[in-house]
Amino acid sequence: MFTPKYPPQETAPPATAPVPANHTPAPVQPTAPASIVAAPVSNRPTIQLTPGTTLVLVGGGTAVVLVVGAVLVSMLLAVAITGMSVAVTAVVLRSILNQERKH
Repeated sequence: MFTPKYPPQETAPPATAPVPANHTPAPVQPTAPASIVAAPVSNRPTIQLTPGTTLVLVGGGTAVVLVVGAVLVSMLLAVAITGMSVAVTAVVLRSILNQERKH
């Protein structure tokens, strides 16, 4: 499970020899421009967006943003209400304890 997995030899990059510290590279000779090669054709299907699908994507994204925003706001509101109730409870308990000490 934790042993490294090496790629097959035919797909592994060729090993490069280390360059000695006192080695100076040879000057590069200018060469003729390479012939223009056409980009390989991709086998993947292309996605065609029509106005209807674009509208659906925008509407779906907007709905997701609104739902996530509503959930986050409600969680923040729940935390704020809980904090306020704890603070009110602390004030009430403090006043009750102060009343007990005075009597």
